[in-house]
Amino acid sequence: MICRILLLISLTSCVCGTFVVKVTQTSYQAEENDNITLEWMFTTKPDSSSTSLYIYCQLFTDVKPLILYHVHEGVESPESQDEQFAGRVQCDKDALREGRIRLHVSRLRTDDSGLYLCEVFTDYGESSGRCRLNVTAAVDQPKPQKPTVRPQPESRGRIGLYVGLTAAAVLAVCVGLCFAFRRCFTKSPNKTEIIYPAV
Repeated sequence: MICRILLLISLTSCVCGTFVVKVTQTSYQAEENDNITLEWMFTTKPDSSSTSLYIYCQLFTDVKPLILYHVHEGVESPESQDEQFAGRVQCDKDALREGRIRLHVSRLRTDDSGLYLCEVFTDYGESSGRCRLNVTAAVDQPKPQKPTVRPQPESRGRIGLYVGLTAAAVLAVCVGLCFAFRRCFTKSPNKTEIIYPAV
């Protein structure tokens, strides 16, 4: 009886030992609003049914684990995805068939930082792999200062031109008036000169 139990334990450990989930990268660094691809690889078996595949990928937080990706009996289960990741996680289906879990996470947030664990269960074994993601706040770009409005050299030239033309016009009017007054008071050769007695 004891031999049978030991044999069962050793067989189980052998089967489990052949199935491995590993990460391609143990640590990721990104900035807020960036996109990133988290990747795990697991052992595949050609004759295994896809309905025996279960995947749970979670982010561990101080409060509770948050599910970012879930496959149940070979079918994606988006309704179990946590609200924080809704609409932001896409899985590469072709890679999944090859034994690679490639999760594209878009519009990263700082609260996406933490430890990510992906557990894979199949009819020929189960295993998990973990990686860490650190998302830093986006660096604020300094706002460009508005340049102070100064008159352009061309504008100054136009102003000078207008002032010059106006001065010339005023001068022409003055000269014309002076000429007209002079003509009025200049003696005419046909008229007799009137001499007023000195007082």
